[in-house]
Amino acid sequence: MHLFTPNHVQLLNSCYPPASALLTARPDYSPNSQELSRLTYYASNHPGKLTKLGSELEKRLKTECQKARAGNIRSRASLLITLAIFRAITTECRRDIALLSPALVASVDATLAALPTDLEVLARAANTFTAWTTYTDGHLIGTDSSMTKDYLSVLRQFSLLSSSAVADHEVRNRTRLIGFAALTGALNSEALYNDSIQFRAQVSTIMQPILTTLFQTDIATLDEGAAALKEATLSPYLEEFRKRPTIERRAASIHVHIDGDKGPLMADVANAALRGLFSLLGHANGVQLGFIMHSAFDSLDGSESWRDLAHCCWFSQKVAERSQYQYRYAVPTWLVERLCANQESITTPMHIALAAMATTVFNSPTPLVNLSTSDIISNLTTLLLRRIESDPDDTLLPAVVECISSLGRHVYYSDQIQDLAGELINRLVLVEVQGVLGHGKAGMAKGRTMAVRCLLAGLLGLIQASDRHGVENSQTSIAAAGPSHQETSKKDAGASERATRRTPVPPDIWQDTLSLICDKDHTIRADYCDALVFYLSEEMPKYGEFADVNGVKRARSFMEGPIQHAVNMNLLLHAGNFGTKFLHAIHAYLYILATTSSLGLSSSSSTSPVHSLLDGSPRVSLLPTTPEEQEQILEQGTGAQQTNGRPSITLTPGPRMGKQSVVQRLLDRTPTALSISASACLTDYALILKILTTVHEELPVRGLLTGIPMLVALDAATRVENSEDTTTLQRIDAIREVIANVWRVLGCVWNSAELIQMAEEVLASRPASLPTLPFTNIAVHLPARNPIEFLQDKPITLPRAGVNAEAAVTAIANSKSVHEATGLDRDALLRRFSAKWTADMALRDSVDRSTLYENTIRGDGVAPLLKISPALMHIENISQQSLARSARGVGVADLRGALEGRSSMSNPALTRPPSLSTLEHVPSTVEVGQLRLTQTRSRSRKKKRSTPTGAGEVRDVLNRLGIGKQNGSLLKASFPSFQKSDQRSPP
Repeated sequence: MHLFTPNHVQLLNSCYPPASALLTARPDYSPNSQELSRLTYYASNHPGKLTKLGSELEKRLKTECQKARAGNIRSRASLLITLAIFRAITTECRRDIALLSPALVASVDATLAALPTDLEVLARAANTFTAWTTYTDGHLIGTDSSMTKDYLSVLRQFSLLSSSAVADHEVRNRTRLIGFAALTGALNSEALYNDSIQFRAQVSTIMQPILTTLFQTDIATLDEGAAALKEATLSPYLEEFRKRPTIERRAASIHVHIDGDKGPLMADVANAALRGLFSLLGHANGVQLGFIMHSAFDSLDGSESWRDLAHCCWFSQKVAERSQYQYRYAVPTWLVERLCANQESITTPMHIALAAMATTVFNSPTPLVNLSTSDIISNLTTLLLRRIESDPDDTLLPAVVECISSLGRHVYYSDQIQDLAGELINRLVLVEVQGVLGHGKAGMAKGRTMAVRCLLAGLLGLIQASDRHGVENSQTSIAAAGPSHQETSKKDAGASERATRRTPVPPDIWQDTLSLICDKDHTIRADYCDALVFYLSEEMPKYGEFADVNGVKRARSFMEGPIQHAVNMNLLLHAGNFGTKFLHAIHAYLYILATTSSLGLSSSSSTSPVHSLLDGSPRVSLLPTTPEEQEQILEQGTGAQQTNGRPSITLTPGPRMGKQSVVQRLLDRTPTALSISASACLTDYALILKILTTVHEELPVRGLLTGIPMLVALDAATRVENSEDTTTLQRIDAIREVIANVWRVLGCVWNSAELIQMAEEVLASRPASLPTLPFTNIAVHLPARNPIEFLQDKPITLPRAGVNAEAAVTAIANSKSVHEATGLDRDALLRRFSAKWTADMALRDSVDRSTLYENTIRGDGVAPLLKISPALMHIENISQQSLARSARGVGVADLRGALEGRSSMSNPALTRPPSLSTLEHVPSTVEVGQLRLTQTRSRSRKKKRSTPTGAGEVRDVLNRLGIGKQNGSLLKASFPSFQKSDQRSPP
């Protein structure tokens, strides 16, 4: 028997109305205000009593919950008052809320479990819980296991309320609003972010009702709600709750709609879900954003919502948009990682949705800084090839290709598209040579075709997406600049934007794909023709060549004077120019396609000799095709050999070495004259015409000087005597039609009426036999195109006579436009056009190493005299610094005075190196003629000293200093050898 009642219990009892008046306390069911003030004053001044006070309240609340669940009305009223007392104490004792937290959370959990359908009780419990989440520091979550268990249980129950499925839509919406109000309080609480492990558990519980509500709301309503929340603050007190001190925070108040009023709409519930989602995203860092994405994936798996593609894409876009700027990259990264998790599984709606979601994020204007595009494109291409190996007709392939293409809309450094295109081209070369795994020979062939087509589509889509992104940004900047700048800026908006945002893909990178012109599969040849035409028209750098305003492609007229004109043309047509090499390769492959007896890879398994196309040396290595030969080569390693007095390197087996072997086999099967065994179909000659027309229209100067010798050689190949084969005669007629059309294009480009007349007379002599090829954008996955073959039963008809090659060459050499554009006279043009041309020579010209002149102009970062003989590298500890050492000490002032003004002709190791500046370096895609010498900041502005006037005087000065003596120094040997080697032969 208790002799006295504790003070805190007496104060608590006085807060309740008499038992007879409990039923009349409605509708507020609030405690006695005066006694409640006394209780909160006592609790705030005696924080040590909070634990006992919380235990007493928890005991009473659990008893009241049991009775109210059984239908006791007075107990229900008392329960509502107890919850109000809990909230009041929580608000007033916020500094010491940790002492009250276990009892409060356990009480809320018991209330939700006992009365899950009583909206008034639920709203009062949510109010109490929201007050606690506002003021708690969250340190007990994850530390106190009992409280953590109760807290997670409370979140689960509010989550169930937020996804209520009650039949009455008004009650359902009210219940969901109460649940979302409580969950929003948890999302804005420190309890969510205190422990990373518990963060994941909480988010997985909270994301499920949010996604359920969002996927049950139409997209238009979601867009309206998102736009409204973007303009307005989510909550005046919860938005910046982490920035406010605890004493200044205010807990949100949750109310239930009054009976008889119009109930809340589904749009209100959707806005509540969006408010919670955006609040969560606005505070999450990169790791936490990953947990959010995982929780979203788990929720979509559980509800089987992957089929709702529109909502999935909308959700991914909004998550990326509303996340913190520096962490947005995590959204597409996790999407791609989940997509690539099971690369060989059967395609499900989840795979389709993930690919579409990633594509949506990439296509959105939301910037994704720190996004590792190289890793993403590598993962996507690996996924693409794995899916093709499993099933070449996989329905996921178009979605993956589109996802790869969408990466082009995110350009954050100038060479980014160039790097991504290089990654795709490397995969393309690998697939072209080695193929892909498949079921049987037919499956491997089909898989290889599909892999090449998908990679080509991704490559083209990547470039097109970057151009569209540049045009959109340019139009936005033009609109912001005002009407005065719009007329002048709209003309070259896309080109200027691309020039400022990224560098184009250079021809030396694209050149690795040119062998696809001669692929054995016609579908690949047709797709690659479209890709090459796009590259030549839109992407390839065109230094010195452009299109007039009326759209007619003409050569640029150089007006800078004869000297500058000669320099520009020398750079434009130099043998080391990447564009010139590229055109040499194009013409070689087109000639091979038109005349070769078989296309593509050879089925022979024997070793085939390979020309060392890298240095022009004779055949010095063999391509191993059996595993034993490959192992033997790998055991021997890479070493230097001596063949005919010329050093060469034994190449390690690889895709590009295998490609060289393929090209050599094609050359071996290419006759000098057309034969019955030629493999090209009628459509192939239409493709050849399409490519050549684009070359001469887009690159008139280089196309002229590299293409006319090929036209003459191709015309000579059609001069076959006594051929009675129907297919061969049709082939000859098709080739001559191609040549005549190309001559006509040349006549139009260079204003040669005589050449146009000659070509049109030939074309008018017989109806066209070549099919018309419509424009196709292979960036969009297209069905395979069937070839048009020559007619086998067509009666024998002699082919058309063709354009007289000698007369055509003379006509183009007499063109004044050609003289002005190239700076060459008639005799020089005739000599160049009449030079012997073979496909082998053209391919060698396309891969020969750059000359010393080109390396010096391009500025490869290494001075010519610093390219030390490889023999010196076998000496231990030989470096640029060690070469400068001599046996005797040399004064710095003496050495600097001896070498002043001669740093470019002496060993740079002896001079003080200037500080490096990135201003001296340019992207590798810049043409040779665009380079200029840029002075660094480190170069002295002082008056130049007197310098020695000749090499002999410099040598005398060095000898007097003792540098040139053979006393263990390497310098005497280095100077003469460098000078002699540079004077005798180019590198």
